[in-house]
Amino acid sequence: MAILEVRNIEKHFGATRVLEDISFELERGQALAIIGSSGSGKTTLLRCLNFLETPDQGSIAVEGKVIFDAADPATQKESELRKKRLHFGMVFQSFNLFPQYTALENVTLAVKLLAKERPDYKEKKNRILMEIEDEGKALLERMGLADRADHYPHQLSGGQQQRVAIARALALHPDILCFDEPTSALDPELTGEVLKVIRSLADQKTTMIIVTHEMAFARDVADQVIFMDGGVIVEQGDAKQVIDNPQQERTRQFLSRYAEN
Repeated sequence: MAILEVRNIEKHFGATRVLEDISFELERGQALAIIGSSGSGKTTLLRCLNFLETPDQGSIAVEGKVIFDAADPATQKESELRKKRLHFGMVFQSFNLFPQYTALENVTLAVKLLAKERPDYKEKKNRILMEIEDEGKALLERMGLADRADHYPHQLSGGQQQRVAIARALALHPDILCFDEPTSALDPELTGEVLKVIRSLADQKTTMIIVTHEMAFARDVADQVIFMDGGVIVEQGDAKQVIDNPQQERTRQFLSRYAEN
């Protein structure tokens, strides 16, 4: 069974249709790369999956359970929104770290807030917080940032900040880790260190959706590629097949323009 099933998602902003009839599935342990020109709907699709935007049509299911159906008001309760977002860890273009908190505090903040809802929190507070701190340190070490735990965002390079953001998303143990152009705000020399982390996550079979403009990276790391244009999926399939031998003319035109640039 697919871990994620997206069916017939549509999204409008006023009279503008940004997404039209978007459907795909993702298996556990797979990496899906979404490519396309600016304005093709890639980021809006991620925002719909993370419920930063509400789809106008369609449904989203995780592990066989429908968590959103535009035709079913019961799946759209505001009170359930946070639980739904926990399925999807989000790594944004611009890091979105809290400047007043250290790297470790950024990684552990949301986990600590959620821990307060545990029925045993008051009784076991010190142990729970210590476990969260230890896991946060372990995640920073995994990102190659063990010596940066006490540094504030302004003391970190862009690549280091993005790796902190990845650790923060992983700390919540999401079913699916989502990246929205994770290297677009980085200088070229810092891009490699972030792509190396994402590549290692793919090697560890982390389930991921990656909106990216790094074609070679998508070809080598992703199991599947979706090419979007004008708010629709033009082509989807095996990563090497779509990028090396696209079947649709719009895909070929996009890739040829990208190669020229």
